[in-house]
Amino acid sequence: MIFRQLFDSVSGTYSYLLASRAGGEALILDPVLEKVDRYCKLLQELDLRLVKAVDTHLHADHVTGLAELRDRTQCITIMGEQSKADVVSMRVSDGDRVMIEGLCLDAMYTPGHTDDSYSYLMGDRVFTGDTLLIRGTGRTDFQNGSARAQYDSIFNRLLKLPDETMVFPAHDYKGDTVSTIGEEKRYNPRLQVKSIDAYVELMNNLNLPNPKLMDVVLPANMHVGLHQDELAKEGLALSARDAIASLGRPDILLVDLREVAERAKHGTLAGALHAPYPGICATLQPGGMLREVAAATGRRVVFFCAFGERSAMAVAAAKKAGLANTAHIEGGIDAWKKAGGPVVMG
Repeated sequence: MIFRQLFDSVSGTYSYLLASRAGGEALILDPVLEKVDRYCKLLQELDLRLVKAVDTHLHADHVTGLAELRDRTQCITIMGEQSKADVVSMRVSDGDRVMIEGLCLDAMYTPGHTDDSYSYLMGDRVFTGDTLLIRGTGRTDFQNGSARAQYDSIFNRLLKLPDETMVFPAHDYKGDTVSTIGEEKRYNPRLQVKSIDAYVELMNNLNLPNPKLMDVVLPANMHVGLHQDELAKEGLALSARDAIASLGRPDILLVDLREVAERAKHGTLAGALHAPYPGICATLQPGGMLREVAAATGRRVVFFCAFGERSAMAVAAAKKAGLANTAHIEGGIDAWKKAGGPVVMG
């Protein structure tokens, strides 16, 4: 396995680059905008293809690198379903799995620091975001934070993991890089409380100043979505209502870009072909499945995904590959459902 812990000294942020092998798919956790050049260089050096970028929560102390990495690498952006970020490619809930080639991360909803905080368990290690830090815990006094919720997340979720589980947080300000669940149980001063009320009192009396760039960073991090309106201006987008009206038309080929687990959880559209987004470029090249089907049938390829990001990128990839007769459903299956469109489960 390839595992890199990358540090931003300005914000004290740890980002994590993960891959199962050189030359394979990669995932990054909590990327920082100012470090994107560094990430891209490392990806090139290790011959990795970034397919997913994940933020554990809406950050208040640095601008996320999600949007820039998406624009440079066409990767899938991921946050929790509670996040107030405008658009990401995929939203996870507690118990969902984030998968790339050879690796699987289990999403754990661990609110408290913020109301959209997630941790990710991967085998012998857990990435705790700002929920559980090394000899500390994330503050709970803004972004709908809750000391009570954090106590539950830490004591009833994270500390139930095996003692030998390695802890990799999203921040550290003392130079520590890794801990274990067992160490934090024994030595984390904020975890030595006798009750939830004692923890709440402790956290409510920290009296910390707000992050220096909070007023700039939070608005920036809430607007990371791909600008899908540009495709609409080019006639390459269908509104959810227009897409519903075209359901069943013989001249349209619907293509679902989501993963198998997303389709099972949220349903799909009747008659849709399944072509997961990470492999879309190969299917659009001469000899590729979508290229051949479109050529043989003359049908317009209409991509859709969860919220419209992957499908917008698929339209751009199709244009680049010379396949002009494509479009996507704005807002994805989320918008389709909100407009009353039918879905097929199973």
